[in-house]
Amino acid sequence: AIIVSMQNKDKIRIVILAAGKGTRMQSDLPKVLAQVKGTSMIKHLLHSVEKSGIDEHPVIIVGYKKEMVIDECGDKYHYIDQEKLLGTGYAVMQTKNYLENKADHIIVLYGDQPYTSVQTIRNIVEKHINSGKIITMATVRVPDFTDWRICFNNFSRVVRDSAGKIIRTIERKDATEEELKIKEVNPCYFCFESKWLWENLPKLKNENAQNEYYLTDLIKIANRENIEIESVEIDAHEALGANTKEELEVLENIVIKLDSIT
Repeated sequence: AIIVSMQNKDKIRIVILAAGKGTRMQSDLPKVLAQVKGTSMIKHLLHSVEKSGIDEHPVIIVGYKKEMVIDECGDKYHYIDQEKLLGTGYAVMQTKNYLENKADHIIVLYGDQPYTSVQTIRNIVEKHINSGKIITMATVRVPDFTDWRICFNNFSRVVRDSAGKIIRTIERKDATEEELKIKEVNPCYFCFESKWLWENLPKLKNENAQNEYYLTDLIKIANRENIEIESVEIDAHEALGANTKEELEVLENIVIKLDSIT
């Protein structure tokens, strides 16, 4: 019931990133259409989004072979075309014209992370609303980076101060030996106060190896402005995505209770 009342009080819209090509999958399919346990990754996510009751008509950002993604997902959603694949920050920027006056808060999810649960989506939103913070992010803690958790070694690390406040996240390639020992990582699920988001997205720079605009760089901007960041710890399985055939196999083989897709 709390979700419904929150939804009425604050307009929360969900944005799902689904424009990627999935080059390393060795497949011509858009990445989000790769199947896990007999269902496309994006369908798994949409099932959770629908059951969460947060947003009845999420926005899906499409790009590569967009007709296939639209065909798979159906006409319940609002699609926005990301013509250039210039990173997560650029992707979310494409939704501004459509969402600017429709939402007080924006939650960003990924079409290639199929195990994101109903409860996690609700928890992020609930924590965000109740804390009154401008940014709420999910984090994952792992005991180590072995076995199926090896992929988390490539995630950015969450750096906190002595009081436990998040002061920044650091990309693996930029991290020191000491920072690489941090076992709390950033799966990049965010909830933003939309006014702040639209004001700050244009500040993102693409000064990185990929020449892309990263949504995660908003954390640096927030820290410069002394904005405190709220966080929600989520189960490691829920942050797993797939960029390669091997990672897809990991998703396929993990024994996890999924809300059955009807």
